[in-house]
Amino acid sequence: MLAAELVRRGARRYANRVAVVVGDREMTYAEVDERANRLANVFLSLGYGAGRPRQRVGLLADNGVWSVPLEFACLKAGVARVPLNARLSVTEQARMLNETDVRLLVHSEELTDRAHELVLRCEGLRLAGLGVRERADDVNLIAEADAASATDPAVLLAPDDRTVVLFTSGTSGTLKAAQHTQASISAITANILANLVDPGRDSAMLHAASLVHASGTFLLPYWLRGGRAVVLPGFDPERYLDVIDDQRITTVNLVPTMLGLLFSSGALDDPKRASSLDTIIYGASPMPRPMLERGLERFGPRFVQYYGQTEAPLCQTVLDKVDHTDPTLLGSCGHPAVDAEIVIADEQGDPVPPGEIGELRVRAPFAMAGYFNAPELNAQTITPGGWIRTRDMARADDRGYVHLVDRASDMIITGGYNVYPREVEDALSVHPAVAECAVVGAPDPTWVEAVTAFVSLRPGASVTDEELLGSVRDRLAGYKVPKRIEIVEEIPKSPVGKILRRALREPLWRDQP
Repeated sequence: MLAAELVRRGARRYANRVAVVVGDREMTYAEVDERANRLANVFLSLGYGAGRPRQRVGLLADNGVWSVPLEFACLKAGVARVPLNARLSVTEQARMLNETDVRLLVHSEELTDRAHELVLRCEGLRLAGLGVRERADDVNLIAEADAASATDPAVLLAPDDRTVVLFTSGTSGTLKAAQHTQASISAITANILANLVDPGRDSAMLHAASLVHASGTFLLPYWLRGGRAVVLPGFDPERYLDVIDDQRITTVNLVPTMLGLLFSSGALDDPKRASSLDTIIYGASPMPRPMLERGLERFGPRFVQYYGQTEAPLCQTVLDKVDHTDPTLLGSCGHPAVDAEIVIADEQGDPVPPGEIGELRVRAPFAMAGYFNAPELNAQTITPGGWIRTRDMARADDRGYVHLVDRASDMIITGGYNVYPREVEDALSVHPAVAECAVVGAPDPTWVEAVTAFVSLRPGASVTDEELLGSVRDRLAGYKVPKRIEIVEEIPKSPVGKILRRALREPLWRDQP
């Protein structure tokens, strides 16, 4: 099934229902589809799309009224979007555009200045503003769409036509451009419906995180079931809860940082707030157990966790609502998704017994088509049998539940012993004073690498190093106890909320021979 056909099916079935809400603006399914058709015809007229001279188009835009029509337009025209996270530096964004040979950049009005900076760094780059045109060669995409045909362009598409090129750096800091296709986007939609959510016509999902990332993968599942996408420009705890109550939101997708801010704001103290929620999805980074337990106490078993990565989104494993009622499973990332093959393998790719640590590998219809223009990296990542090497270390228990241990690249070797930072972080997070923490290896003349913990505290909390170390000693072997603890204001994170251990590690090793 082509992803573009999924857009058409939803539009035909639910034409007069409200599909998208942005502020006080509502768009029906038919209106979203018409806007998508007009935008798709503009792209085609500019020479972009399937069968055209160019296929890739850059996208630099915050959440807004054009977010959904623009994504659907790209699917219909056969355009491969190259989304740029607005929080990245201009250097990083320019590198992404240059590495994928993008020559047309769609940008929102509030990011016009950044778009102009990118023109200076990317040879031959042309701008297509969403309602903006400041230079003679620029395109006012909205004005062009208003004048374009509203008829579906009916472009001849193939299952392996690229639809999106998503950059990911993982923990290595090296940018990689994962390509997804009409077929894999369709498979991602089926994966979400089979494993995470079961929306109906009264369902509404709130999007505060950027739609160019994981949040956007939920658009098509709800579109196919007649639900609403309620879009916010960003995350503010009070505004977030107001919209949940006003719009009777049923589903949210949170990163742990967002849930922590909701609790710390005090906005959840009122038990009547967010009563419409039936599903709280989390992923992207591990949820500290104390925060998850607090969330379960406040909301009950409405939580669902997914584990996935850009190369194979969204659900490789799932910890469903019932699983969250079993305290022994709260440290797990769940059982394999129904449409994913999972293996915990040794270095030769052979399965390891339950309880032993190995690399998690996945084979699924929603996997990427490979990295853009990176044959060596593809050979390192995708095995001849079609397995994607996640480079995440994990173990499976006797029931088949997967427990992530850490990234292979983050493992600390101290005194000849292997230490996985996450298990130390989990032990530290149990202490009530700890808000967040990250563990890395620091150079040490005796141990080669010394386990080193960076800890940020909850507002108003205080704690001694010995109290924190005691929390670890009670739970882990002695060689895993940090040799040093550093209290910091904030733990560095990526634009999508993942803790960046490399940002803590690199300064420690910079002067090493």
